[in-house]
Amino acid sequence: MTQLQKYDRHQSYDWNYDNVPARQEIVAKPIAGQWQFCGLPVDSPLGVPAGPLLNGEWCLYYASLGFDVVTYKTVRSRHRDCYDLPNLQPVDCGPLHGGETDLPATEQMDGSWAVSYGMPSRSPEEWQQDIRSTRDRLPAGKLLNVSVVGSVLPEWSLAELADDYANCARLAVESGADTIETNLSCPNVSTCDGQLYQQPEDAQLVLAAVREAIGSTPLIAKVGRIMDRNDATRLLEATHSYLDAMAMTNSIASTVVGADSQLLFDGERRGICGKATLAASLEQTRMVSEITRDGGMQLELIGVGGASCLQDIQSYLAAGAHAVHIATAAMIDPGLALEIREQWPAASA
Repeated sequence: MTQLQKYDRHQSYDWNYDNVPARQEIVAKPIAGQWQFCGLPVDSPLGVPAGPLLNGEWCLYYASLGFDVVTYKTVRSRHRDCYDLPNLQPVDCGPLHGGETDLPATEQMDGSWAVSYGMPSRSPEEWQQDIRSTRDRLPAGKLLNVSVVGSVLPEWSLAELADDYANCARLAVESGADTIETNLSCPNVSTCDGQLYQQPEDAQLVLAAVREAIGSTPLIAKVGRIMDRNDATRLLEATHSYLDAMAMTNSIASTVVGADSQLLFDGERRGICGKATLAASLEQTRMVSEITRDGGMQLELIGVGGASCLQDIQSYLAAGAHAVHIATAAMIDPGLALEIREQWPAASA
């Protein structure tokens, strides 16, 4: 197979939005077993989370490369520009667990990077049409997950923010989204919408509004790093009745230091994604799985963070995940799902 094109981190977000690699005509090896995503049939547990798939063409590209749940990058109720470059800054670090600061930047990508987009979005008129077209062209056995977020204004109440989340989710469902993912965690924005998962009552209000707006459409909450079991329990108790699944972990935040010892990104924290987050994300998946089981909560888990090979996928499934979504490793190697499929064990006789 010829080398596959990938996201160019040296180019702007808009450049990458417009320069999408061509879909591939590849027959992916089937993965043994019966798989579901939020109760919907799907060909495998392999997916891509919000982030790499800037628009429908990016979704279709990765779908053609063996990923079966593709997540449309987070959309808003109004247009928002992306942050300036760098949007993907490689960092030099070992495993992260939360609370680390001042990670050194490096030019060479070695599995982990700081992500700095700021949750940009096209206007609803543009992304609705794009989602509709994407769903129409997505092959059988694959699902379109759409990530949504509220766009808080300075004078807004929490109820108004919840209504904005709900409106985005409703528009996405009307456009053909199979599932909705509410982004309750983004360390790259300073407003409250980036940290809702840390406030269980606030998260509950938002998810209740979204659930009312989308009816029976499967609903996912994406959350950030949770280190304390009591904090995780409080969040789950407040939100699980509105949800079909929870996705974790949306990066681990840290500040980043450049070669001149100056803090990058104006000293603000950025989410670190990639292999440095694997151990912490697995630990969190295992913890949340135990809490949901002990509490009798009907909630699927989506493992996100640092997966880059078959062994990582198997580790997430063993930890209690029902599906595994790969971002950083898939951006570095778009053919990763095809490789994992080739290595997947055959069904036992």
